[in-house]
Order: sequence, then C-alpha cells, then structure tokens
Amino acid sequence: MAKAFEIAVFEGDGIGPEITAPVVEMLAMLAGRSAEYSLSFVRAEAGAGHYAKTGEALPAESLDIARRADAILLSAMGIPSIRYDDGTEIAPQIDLRTELDLYAGVRPVRIVPGQPTPLNLPDGQGVDFVLVRESTEGLFHSKGRGEITRDEARETLLITRETSEKLFRFAFDLAKQRKNAGLGPGKVTCIDKANVFRAFAFFRGVFDEQASNFPDIVADHAYVDAAALWMVQKPWIFDVMVTENMFGDILSDLGAGLMGGLGMAPSADIGDSHAVFQPCHGSAPDIAGQGIANPFAMFLSGAMMLEWLGERHQVASMAGDAQMLRDAVFDVVSRAQWTTRDIGGDATTQEASSAVMDAFAVVS
Repeated sequence: MAKAFEIAVFEGDGIGPEITAPVVEMLAMLAGRSAEYSLSFVRAEAGAGHYAKTGEALPAESLDIARRADAILLSAMGIPSIRYDDGTEIAPQIDLRTELDLYAGVRPVRIVPGQPTPLNLPDGQGVDFVLVRESTEGLFHSKGRGEITRDEARETLLITRETSEKLFRFAFDLAKQRKNAGLGPGKVTCIDKANVFRAFAFFRGVFDEQASNFPDIVADHAYVDAAALWMVQKPWIFDVMVTENMFGDILSDLGAGLMGGLGMAPSADIGDSHAVFQPCHGSAPDIAGQGIANPFAMFLSGAMMLEWLGERHQVASMAGDAQMLRDAVFDVVSRAQWTTRDIGGDATTQEASSAVMDAFAVVS
C-alpha cells in the first residue's frame, strides 16, 4: 500500500507562485505514477504580501499546517519595500526555522560540465560539496531584538552546546552517507573564527568532541575567511562544511555564485521532526509576473524533499525519483538550450520547466 504524505506549500512573494506551480505539477506527476507513495498539497499563506494585507507574516493557521505536514515546500519570501516597523524585512522562513527547530540548513553546491560558473576549473574537475549551516541561533539569535541607542547598536550571538551537538552529528552523518554513496571522501570541515572569538572556540571544541564519535570520517577546521578564499580557488577540497548561522548565510550565497547564481541554489532546513525545502534566492519582485524567473533551484529543492522523505520513511522509490529529477535539471543546464537569462539563456520559466520534464522522461 502506498504511503501518503501531506506537503505544506508556501507559494511566497514575487516570483514565488511562478516557480512553485511547475514544481508542484512535477511532484504530483511523480507521485501519480508511483505505487509506493502519494502526495497531497495544502496551501499555506505567509510572506510580505500577506503581511501587507493582514498585518500577519506567518498566521497561526499556516504554522499549524506546517506542523501537521510531512514536509514543507517553501518558495521565495519577502519584498524589500514591505518591512516591519523596526525596518527589518518580512522573513517567515526564518520564523519557521525557529518555531520548528530546524537547526541544520543544508546547502548543496554542485557544478557539472557545461554548467555556467565563474570558476576556471581544471579539465575534468567537478565540484560537489555540501554546506551545513546552523539555522536557529548564532548571530541571527537576536533577530528583531537588537539593542539600539543614539550612539551604539548591539546584536547578541548565541551558540549552545545542545544545538551544536545536534548540528555536528547531522554533518558527520551526512558525510558518512555521501561516502557510502561515492559522493565524497568522508570529511567534515568546521568553519569558524576560533582564533578571535571565544564563542567560536567553544563551537570548535564541541565539534572536536563530536568528531571523536565518528572515527571513520576525517574532521578538520578552517577559519571562515580562508574558507571563502578556498571556495573560489579550490572548492573541490571540501566535502561537508559545517558552520554558524551568519557565516553559513554568507558562504551559501558564495556557493550559489560558484554554481552560476542563486537560481541554481536549492536548500533545506532540517530538524528532528520537520523540514523545509526552498530555493536560496529571494522573491525578485522586479521580474515578478514576467514569466522569466529561473525555476531550477525550486526543482532541486523539490528533489531534496523527495530524498528526505524517502530516507525518513524508507521509501526507496522516492530517493530514486529525487535523483532522476536532479539529473534532469543538470542535464538541461549542461546543454544550455532551455536556460533562463540569469544563467546565460533566454528561456521563459515555462520553457525551462518543460525542458526539465522532458529531460526527466529521458533519464527515467
């Protein structure tokens, strides 16, 4: 009997609905042909546009939908011109991470032959690593609660042992999975600034403690500034990187740049009981409604969702569908025929989405 999964869908702001629709269609098609799983989709309201209409960025009803769901598919959120009274942007995705304790932000970085990249890679050299960003504390801990006076402003960074231990175990488990799948050598690099800040020396100390529980995985360290340099000079040296929230926020955008842009950057925020899957990019209100947004990061985020659900519930075909969907996206990108303008093409959102669906039919 097929296992049934409910997916909460947050269409978001700006280009969000445009890139969400083809991905939901694709996921529904995959589930419809499967004898092992089914998917139902429940829409949830949130975002800057909803805040402008109602005064609520993440309604209680929508949070309840997210809590009940087996997984959450979330599109681009926020509009720069719509802000809270304190001047900060509307960001329900950050609120979801806190409310659902989604401590592990997973940001894959993959470059295949033919993919646009600013890097001058050696012949035959690929790039495939994962950045794991702590997503609930760090410098984001005081979001909206910073102290401001006439003469100074303060934000508080928080790193706890409990969350760090869970984060590092997640990173080491991921490295083990990648090693077993032949995707990496089995290495985790802790990215910090332990030479300057006591909080990061604490962070590194907890990392080293957890590393001792994974003797088959290599554990090493890098300061965040050096890591940024090496991501540009020799990104192939990394397998799994793990870091604090703000450092991860910055480095994940650098990783997206290596892949050709944010339109190629999927992500997941994962906790013990819940997970959100979303593209790393913003809502791009300047092109909303024009039908030219890049849907690839949303497709790749959908693939990550299928993979997570399949592993969590032991449904092998979901992981297989996830891999074929991922392969279809990179096939389209490598051929550069139906790519959107942000990565060098002139395809519309619908043309790019249709190309992925056609490529999936071939790889499957």
